[in-house]
Amino acid sequence: MLTKIIVISAYALMIIIVGIIGLRKTRSFSDFFLGGGNIGPWMTAFTYGTAYFSAVLFIGFAGKIGWGFGYSSLWIAAGNALIGVFGVWWFLGYRIKQMSVEYGVHTMAEYFEKRYDSKFLKLFSSIAIFIFFIPYSAAVFMGLSYLFRATFGIDYTLALVFMGLFTALYLVLGGYRSMAMIDVIFGIIMIVGVVILLWTTIDSGGGLTKITAGLNSINPQLTKLIGPPGWWPLFCLIFLTSIAPLAMPQLVQKFYAIKDRRSIRIGMIASTCFALLITCIGYFVGATARFFLNPENAPGAFAEGQPIFDALMPELLANLIPGSLSIVILLLILSASMSTLAALVLISSSSISKDVYAGFINPGVSDRRLTSLMRLSSVFFVALSVILAWFKPATIVSVLGISWGAIGSVFLGPFIWGLFSKRVNKFGATASSVLGLGVCLTLYFSGLPSPQSGTIGMIVSLAVNPLVSFCVPAAVKE
Repeated sequence: MLTKIIVISAYALMIIIVGIIGLRKTRSFSDFFLGGGNIGPWMTAFTYGTAYFSAVLFIGFAGKIGWGFGYSSLWIAAGNALIGVFGVWWFLGYRIKQMSVEYGVHTMAEYFEKRYDSKFLKLFSSIAIFIFFIPYSAAVFMGLSYLFRATFGIDYTLALVFMGLFTALYLVLGGYRSMAMIDVIFGIIMIVGVVILLWTTIDSGGGLTKITAGLNSINPQLTKLIGPPGWWPLFCLIFLTSIAPLAMPQLVQKFYAIKDRRSIRIGMIASTCFALLITCIGYFVGATARFFLNPENAPGAFAEGQPIFDALMPELLANLIPGSLSIVILLLILSASMSTLAALVLISSSSISKDVYAGFINPGVSDRRLTSLMRLSSVFFVALSVILAWFKPATIVSVLGISWGAIGSVFLGPFIWGLFSKRVNKFGATASSVLGLGVCLTLYFSGLPSPQSGTIGMIVSLAVNPLVSFCVPAAVKE
């Protein structure tokens, strides 16, 4: 236990030092939010990958989805890596960079305003970011708190408060440049961690063949191409987690900040390899939970014989990983989560300070005051996320599902069509954003699982923009 505390303390000290270094290099809003728009390929590749994958993957998704779908959950890993990473870099990366320079924008809400000449769309998208990133951030805090409770025996609430304070301090110091610098270290820790995790899992199970045979004896569907829940729930999980990144603000921001076209080509290969390694191992280990865990050897993961999904992976890691290596796995999940939290906080705080305050309330605000407001907004956002995580409103998968589904429904139609077609207009963009979100939330509150609600809302968003734009020509005035 003492060794773990020393390592975690050293880890925290390293992050604070990097934050202070970033603070000294942060002289403007552009420095704080985009690192001056001059970030190289390796930093961008790691910061993209580590922002994409967090405790939500390792604790929430790997546990619940792996338990339910078995090996077929690897389809989600393939979709995330090949569509959510490779596809985004290849089809959108340089186009996003060009767009940010051409329009002179720092945020997606600003892009909507200039591309569609719509202040309403700017305000609507800004508010949506702030509201629906809170449950996403809360899901990450929940995953970390479950992990700290299982690893150190720390009370859930105490772990939650500690992580909230530390995240706020880390980001307030140096902004995006600090985040990009530390994400390289986070990424290396994650690579080492998942390799150890894979080796330990296979070794503890007596080999891949024995694990597969064990899962097959529990339920033959767990080792099939389509797991027990069926193709539609699996498709929705793949679609939600792989298509939403095409328009997720915290991921799109990485291309505003990247240096040039050559950096995008290098970063594309590096981030795709990183994603394949992280996601495939994460979901594979989650799929083995049924083989390793039962109410007798992991009572903390079950209640009345039924699995507590968010507790499965912490219990599995505690059972599988030797004490000498457990600190590496803890750092793996902590590193993934810190980067994701930083990206979410940065985008959410910009939606309030840059898009709403500077865009509508005080357009003449000074650069220095705007940067200070960004820092203050970051602390406020973290506080709201921690409060929501304390209430534990649902499983991590459900909380993340509605967050990604809502954001994807708001942004996917206006953003993708806006980049690739000059014929879509503000009527189509506004309709797709509002209707997509409306359908997503209506289905969710009617009882449909969040991944399915989000998938349908995103499809509506993509379909409505061109349909309305072609029916209502841009020449028509309101």
